[in-house]
Amino acid sequence: MGCSITGGIALAAFAAALIVSQPAGAQAPKTVAEIANYAGADRQKILEDGARREGSVMVYMTGTQIQPLMDRFRQKYPFIKIEASRLGSAETSQKVLEEYGGGLHQVDIFELAIEGLMGPREQGILQPFSSPEMASYEKDAIEPNRRWASVRVGMIGIGVNTGKVPLSEAPKTYDDLLDPKWKGRMALSGSISTAANWLGVILLDKGEDYVRKLAAQNSRIYQVTSRAIANLMITGEVEIAPMTYASHVIASNAQGAKLAWIPPGPVYVLDTVTAIATKSPHPHAAMLMIDFLMSKEGQFIYRELGYESSRTDMPPGQLPPVKKAFLTNRPTYLDDFEKWAQMFRTLFDRPGGNR
Repeated sequence: MGCSITGGIALAAFAAALIVSQPAGAQAPKTVAEIANYAGADRQKILEDGARREGSVMVYMTGTQIQPLMDRFRQKYPFIKIEASRLGSAETSQKVLEEYGGGLHQVDIFELAIEGLMGPREQGILQPFSSPEMASYEKDAIEPNRRWASVRVGMIGIGVNTGKVPLSEAPKTYDDLLDPKWKGRMALSGSISTAANWLGVILLDKGEDYVRKLAAQNSRIYQVTSRAIANLMITGEVEIAPMTYASHVIASNAQGAKLAWIPPGPVYVLDTVTAIATKSPHPHAAMLMIDFLMSKEGQFIYRELGYESSRTDMPPGQLPPVKKAFLTNRPTYLDDFEKWAQMFRTLFDRPGGNR
């Protein structure tokens, strides 16, 4: 799939065409591939019966932020014991590559940022799968070969301290950021994983001439994460932060902060996705969890945690309509990322612009 800066259109036919149909009563699936793609009328029973025999599932994830989903999954399927490995995306990627290289196959399912699954995908560690929940998702939220599917979405837009800058006066578009009155008043995170993707969306949408003009606005670069920048907005040290995650604003406002989040145009989507391993030792339980994470119930829990969903049948949340840019679906993404990172370092993160 090429570059897609689009909100995407959910097509039920798209998901239906991907599922390997099998009539009810057909021979029960046995291999991981068969279980991951089974679509018989008895699918739910097949998965539950198999999960009862398996008794557990191993999840590789980045932290404890989705604990409410794990708790609810336990309530639905008390016969499944959840085991977890919690590391950063890069560490998880390295861990599973080393495990598979050494013949150790203990992971069943991933709940991880896409960047952490690039390596495992290239090494054939991710099993293509089908879920009936796919029919309710934006097309771009499903990896072209069905090796992962989006379960929670972080989006980067303009963050504003509304106590310092009234919302009526705040920049609303990328072009607004070029207004001379914002020169030297904006702050950006120097975390390159976020900065490169943020810049990539702007470059693809507005072009290099615009990017150079934006760099001339002399934004302050803080060598901290976007979450830390949001904290600086709360204290008032930062007025405007064009590289702000919507989830950080939602979570902060729930604690009494006075922040606003504005999508200025196409915004970078940081997808956290779910995937099943090719040699999953508990594939029935893994598919039950994938179905749950992608389900409407699961997506409502993610939303309560401050994340957005790529499901098209969710009611409006706290955010305005957003045009999403799924950069990681680009076939040239890895090469592009390096170019964007270098451009950010050259134009924005220059001597005298750091904090």
